[in-house]
Amino acid sequence: MQPEAPADQLPGPTGAGEMLARLAGSGHAPNAQRLAENIERIETLGHRLMSAFAERNLPNPGVEGPGPDFYMTAANAFLKTLTEQPGKMIETQVSYWGETLSNYARAQKALASGQLTAPQDDTPPDKRFANPLWATHPYFNLIKKQYLTNSKALKDAADGLQLSDEVARRRLKWLTNQIVDMMAPTNFLATNPDALEKAIETEGESLVRGLENLVRDVEQNGGEMIVSLADRKAFAVGENIGTAPGSVVYRSKLFELIQYAPSTDKVHALPLMIFPPWINKFYILDLKPQNSLIRWLVDQGQTLFIVSWKNPDASFAEMGLEDYVTAYQEAMDKVLELTGQSQVNAVGYCIAGTTLSLTLALLKQRGDKRVNSATLLTTLTDFSDQGEFTSFLQDDFVSGIAEEVKRHGLMRAQLMSRTMSFLRANDLVWGPAIRSYMLGETPPAFDLLFWNGDSTNLPGRMAMQYLRGLCQENAFAGEGFELMGHKLRLADVAVPICAIACEGDHIAPWKDCWRGVAQMGSNDKTFILSQSGHVAGIVNPPTRMKYGHYIGDNDFGGGHQRWRDSATFTEGSWWPHWGEWLARRSGDMVAARDPGEGLEPAPGLYVHERAG
Repeated sequence: MQPEAPADQLPGPTGAGEMLARLAGSGHAPNAQRLAENIERIETLGHRLMSAFAERNLPNPGVEGPGPDFYMTAANAFLKTLTEQPGKMIETQVSYWGETLSNYARAQKALASGQLTAPQDDTPPDKRFANPLWATHPYFNLIKKQYLTNSKALKDAADGLQLSDEVARRRLKWLTNQIVDMMAPTNFLATNPDALEKAIETEGESLVRGLENLVRDVEQNGGEMIVSLADRKAFAVGENIGTAPGSVVYRSKLFELIQYAPSTDKVHALPLMIFPPWINKFYILDLKPQNSLIRWLVDQGQTLFIVSWKNPDASFAEMGLEDYVTAYQEAMDKVLELTGQSQVNAVGYCIAGTTLSLTLALLKQRGDKRVNSATLLTTLTDFSDQGEFTSFLQDDFVSGIAEEVKRHGLMRAQLMSRTMSFLRANDLVWGPAIRSYMLGETPPAFDLLFWNGDSTNLPGRMAMQYLRGLCQENAFAGEGFELMGHKLRLADVAVPICAIACEGDHIAPWKDCWRGVAQMGSNDKTFILSQSGHVAGIVNPPTRMKYGHYIGDNDFGGGHQRWRDSATFTEGSWWPHWGEWLARRSGDMVAARDPGEGLEPAPGLYVHERAG
């Protein structure tokens, strides 16, 4: 979106040309044979890429972008603003073109001086523009400033439209930000100095490696272009991550139940069981020994069980939330049988915490007291504010997902990963794509990103129940969510609750987590607010002393901000505070329980299944 100018008025040598000239002048001449070999490799890779793209399923417009109603709403808002506030629109345009001409004039002046020095740069820091040439070279500096000018103009124009409701405003803001991020000059070879320098230094080898990375990603994802965030070859679950010792003690069609080996002679009488989200794999809680919540809990004298969910295929299409709630009860039954206890303490993370809350409401209505206490990690139960997911929870997009489900029987892992990634596009899409495809770098050996890329499919029926009934209708926090012959409400959750939310969480914002807990019927509720985000705020061991946490009073009647203002900050991990809360509700100490050989060693079979 840079302004055009006659060829004879364009700034002097481009960044690429100037770099080439500089290198040529230093005696660095390209190797002709190597260049020819790279061109041949590019031709071969190009054929492979086209073949890989041909494998892609027919596109589904419903999940590719907003529906026509949204565009009609935006167009009507533009016409309304233009009709009612023409002066404002003209002023915006004049301001935009004035700044554009100013950027161009400053660049021309800098070039005319012959010093190849950029004009004074007072733009805010941005890690995308870390290369010194963005600040020092007139060509790149002009591109950066004009991009920032264009970005501001687009965002101001979107903010200034007279839209009919807040949902439309949020959606337009989100879409505008996606366009702005996509059009960053760093995303294009001709305007990315890092990529140009690397290509020249390697005589094109970096671009060939980048094309190889692109072909690999498209081939691995069935024709979809999904950038690899981590080196798949660097990790193996059960070998260098997910290595806590234990045994699979039970297996059903939907889950495996793992019991971990004790590390203390005595353990608490009541067992502890963790229900991880089936959107991802459970080993996020056991990446490495030093940050493993699983190992830490075992060291606290907990008899620990965890559910490892099956990665569904199309045969699971008709499985719904009732099947998962039934699986919760089935897993609890097995834990009680193995330990000889009548109650368990349960933990639910993310969507598994939402489903644990549904299960607790169901058990309350049935008079079943098998759960002694529940811990909810980054759990949403009140969806009245859809936050950053607003764009994805409207009828056009949800109907598109319904079409996907009808076609495949699943909400496929690729769609879920893409949706999550575009909530943080610069960090999870464009940045990795630049490093992989333009710079030709191998994806990093980063365990957290490896786990992030090890996604799972969701059964079609369950996905639609969750999206329609819980997210869109907000039935659990409203008139009641109908399940298994019961109408379940938040007020039915009556066991002691400890909820942990994260201050920087964009998936489950802490204020929304708090609002759900405030509506629960329990008289014993504790809320802990950790620093950082959805994962780092939870996987936050005491040894790191990196992120602190807030603990407030148990008064949930004054709103989330009053709770936050009165909370006390503590340095370091929230784990010890929760450990003390849990210990008080875990009974006397008894002899440690050895899981034995079980069906096979942890982490079991299901965790190794990759989404197809």
